[in-house]
Amino acid sequence: MTQKHGKNYTAALAKVEAEKNYALNDAVALVKEIDYSNFDASVEVVFNLNVDTRQADQQLRGAVVLPNGTGKDKKVIVFAQGDKAKEAEAAGADVVGAADLVAQIQGGWLDFDTAIATPDMMAQVGRVARVLGPKGLMPNPKTGTVTMDVTKAVSDAKGGQVTYRTDRDGNVAVPVGRVSFEDGKLAENIKTIAETVLKARPAAVKGTYVQHVSIASTFSPSVTLDLNTL
Repeated sequence: MTQKHGKNYTAALAKVEAEKNYALNDAVALVKEIDYSNFDASVEVVFNLNVDTRQADQQLRGAVVLPNGTGKDKKVIVFAQGDKAKEAEAAGADVVGAADLVAQIQGGWLDFDTAIATPDMMAQVGRVARVLGPKGLMPNPKTGTVTMDVTKAVSDAKGGQVTYRTDRDGNVAVPVGRVSFEDGKLAENIKTIAETVLKARPAAVKGTYVQHVSIASTFSPSVTLDLNTL
């Protein structure tokens, strides 16, 4: 970490009350105020959940379309053929293919953000599962990216859909927009993902489900949220 970065971070951190749980609107305003990056930084919300991710029934995974998007123009590819390939192209997919697209990925090409596939293509897509899986790019029915409705899938991906899943420590981290977003739009996006995570509470979880929630921009300190304002 450079000295300049250290000074900026320290100055930003001084504005955050360490033990305080901030109301959503106040937290959003503060995160924007203390951001010191020289670009339009991403804002992320992180949920720490009381789940045992060693148990399959306590792992969260899904997708939700944020009402105000993420501020990122996503590059979307679709594995499809025939009429479904034409449908994907018409919906605005950046690249559409079948075996040729699989071969392209096998050759090292990964210049995309979201991969969608029709169910009949999954046997071929499986050939690159070891490449796509670790990068979170493998099409999956739980995130709506294995579907016959490629028009909706492409539209959702382009329109602000984000995926969420628990890591091994029970955290769920989701991008919710940019520092340049209006406060109200960031808050609305955060509320949307919060509602989704709360509804996804596994039945096996006992006690307090959400233990901690915070938001932060790319380099700035995190701000703890008051759960009662979500």
